[in-house]
Amino acid sequence: MRHVTLVQLFDHPITQKYVKRSGMAHAIACAYHAFQLANVHGVDPDRATKAAFLHDIGHYTWYRNGKWDYDLYKEYDIHAIKGSERAHKLLIRLGEHPKFAKEIALAVLLHTDSYLPKGYLELNPLQHVVALADNLDEEPGGKHHYRKITDERARDLLDRLDQKINSFYENNSMKHSM
Repeated sequence: MRHVTLVQLFDHPITQKYVKRSGMAHAIACAYHAFQLANVHGVDPDRATKAAFLHDIGHYTWYRNGKWDYDLYKEYDIHAIKGSERAHKLLIRLGEHPKFAKEIALAVLLHTDSYLPKGYLELNPLQHVVALADNLDEEPGGKHHYRKITDERARDLLDRLDQKINSFYENNSMKHSM
C-alpha cells in the first residue's frame, strides 16, 4: 500500500520551492529512470521513485558575483545531507510510513559521494538505484538542473508515473493471490 503519491509530493510547497530550485525536469527524469531500474534490481518502485524525485531537494544555490559558480558547488556543497533531512521531514508530514521515510531519506543522503572523503561506499539496492538514476540524467557542468518544464507537464508526468506504480502493485498482488 502506498501512503504518499508522487503527485502529493509535487503539490507540497516544500517540494515546489526546493525541487524546482534544483531542477524539476531532472527530478522527474530521475524518478522515471528509478522506476525502470527498480524492476531490474528488485527494488520497491514506490520508494525508488520517491527517493529519485527528491534526491536534490537539499540543493543550495552557489553564486559568486551574481552568477552560478559550479566550482563552488563542487567544492563545498553538502546537498545530500540537507536533502535527506528535508525529504524525511516532508514524507513524515505527508503521512509516509516512518520506516519507508527513513529508507527514502537514506537513499537521498547516499545518492552521491561528492561530499564524502575519498573511499568506497557500499550502497544497498535502493540507494544504488537512486544513484544510478541520477547518473543517467546528468549533463556536464550541472546543466541537467536547468532544463525547464511547466507545472502542468510535471504534474501530468508524475500522475502517469503514479499510475504505473499502482499498476505494478496491482499486478504483483494478483500474482500472489493466485
